[in-house]
Amino acid sequence: MTVDDFHTEIIAQPAALERAAAAMAEQAAELDALRALAARRPIVLTGMGASYHACLAAASTLGRAGVLATTVNTAELTHFRMRALAPGTVVVAISQSGRSAELVRLSGALDRRTRLVTITNGLGNPLAEAADIAFDTRAGAEHGPSTGTFAATFPPLAALVRTLGGEAGSGAVIEEVASLTATAAEQARRVLGGEAALTDAVSGWLGDRTGAVLVGRGTGRAAADLGALVLKEAARLAAECLDAAEFRHGPLELAGPELAAAVIATEPATRDLDLALAAELAVLGGPVLLVTAEGAAPYGVTPVAVGAVDPLLAPAVAAIPFQLLAWALAVAGGREPGRFTIGSKITTKE
Repeated sequence: MTVDDFHTEIIAQPAALERAAAAMAEQAAELDALRALAARRPIVLTGMGASYHACLAAASTLGRAGVLATTVNTAELTHFRMRALAPGTVVVAISQSGRSAELVRLSGALDRRTRLVTITNGLGNPLAEAADIAFDTRAGAEHGPSTGTFAATFPPLAALVRTLGGEAGSGAVIEEVASLTATAAEQARRVLGGEAALTDAVSGWLGDRTGAVLVGRGTGRAAADLGALVLKEAARLAAECLDAAEFRHGPLELAGPELAAAVIATEPATRDLDLALAAELAVLGGPVLLVTAEGAAPYGVTPVAVGAVDPLLAPAVAAIPFQLLAWALAVAGGREPGRFTIGSKITTKE
């Protein structure tokens, strides 16, 4: 990587969203094949790292549509739960590379009576090649921590969720996803257009603290997870993600001046609960960042507005402030932004 590669990849995310949506128009046959599986149960969503975080958002969205889907990281699935996969199970596996060790193991271990549906960046990889139905995000090359590959997961995932949820035919799904993605890309460009002020705001929120917690509910959890992951990878910051409800069950005791807390409140159904938590954390004396559609925030809370975006596409936009913070922290610390020094971009070792 060069010093600017990570920053370039952050800025390029709106275009990655648009490419992924455009690619769906060429994958109508795959959606039609998926529709034939829509009545099958159970549905298992699996992945590792940022891809697993996207699975959580998909499960929340399917649940809203009345479809129960199980999420499990691929290591847990392959080592401990394979015998629980009943014949006819639809396994949806998400992997940016399609080459991660756990996903490669999964591709060779599934019973032929299961149906493997994959979402990967490109189709020339072991996971996609083993799939019954393979979707391509067409995110393009990426060298640093998850940016465009994460964002580009959501348009095909939105189409998949709508299809498994029994919505209208493939043409209508593709048209709806294209419209929703166009809005998400527009809002991402708007957020990135205020990059300097936003980077200052999130840097001020963290201050000189060496750790942070990010919380969210529903699809907002995916943005919180990705934000914490990128801060660890690129900035070497001890950032942790928790479900916002789980945060009240014990970890709330950490609240105070030493804890930088970010609340991702992009889920309309739980917006009031999220805002109440942000207000409570501010009263307890800690710096609080609140990510919402409109940028409203209680007194003493730093707001970030990501615009009105479909909940399943919102993580692609809501993650941007934390990607920018990770880049800024790496630069300030004299590190090459986004360069892996211990691990690697693709995890090929379990």
